[in-house]
Amino acid sequence: MIGGSRVPLSKWQQAAVAVGSAFGALLDPRRADLIAALGETTGKPAFEKVLQRMKGSPEGRAILAERPRIISSAVGHAWDLPPNTFGAAYARFMGSRNFSPDDRPPVRFMETDELAYVVMRAREVHDFWHTLFGLPTNLIGESALKVIEFEQMLLPMCVMSVVGGTFRFNGRQRKLFYYHYFPWALNAGRNSTDLMCVYYERHLDEDLDDVRRRWGITPAPPPPKANQFV
Repeated sequence: MIGGSRVPLSKWQQAAVAVGSAFGALLDPRRADLIAALGETTGKPAFEKVLQRMKGSPEGRAILAERPRIISSAVGHAWDLPPNTFGAAYARFMGSRNFSPDDRPPVRFMETDELAYVVMRAREVHDFWHTLFGLPTNLIGESALKVIEFEQMLLPMCVMSVVGGTFRFNGRQRKLFYYHYFPWALNAGRNSTDLMCVYYERHLDEDLDDVRRRWGITPAPPPPKANQFV
């Protein structure tokens, strides 16, 4: 389900939900529902621009017309694909973390079904992007992916997430992020194709390195030597 109970909000209500969600997510970054609410209440203009870009792309238009969902019933075959494929890499990523593609919170605060779908699509491709960029799901990996997501979609929530994430870093992690991962993530997000206009489900059986080259994706650099950021 893309939308649960759709909740119309006034501007003041949107602001209140945004502030409450931001505060709650800072206290507990595992609260996916709060992060989702923050993204919706602060990101409508950005999502509207993503929607327009999708309408201007052949593959984006196909996504909007067919509205595929990245759920178990649609991507379960990835677990049976050859090991060199994008789909197999995605299956390894999900399986090694015991993640399910069905665990995304519903969209609640978007005014139209079309915009709600774009928001849900952005949530559901998140794990594809982890796979393509080779990023782990620890605090540094998630923060780096938020930088890429900001470069791709200009969502204010991404900036807030990076600030909140780095606030919890220790000194070594902060240096590692800002000197090693942050510059790479900025360039990776800028140099990639428009990743919201990619119909990933049609490419799961293709070679992982081939799709990375085609979409202009540079995987994350290997971690530096252990004593470099002491």
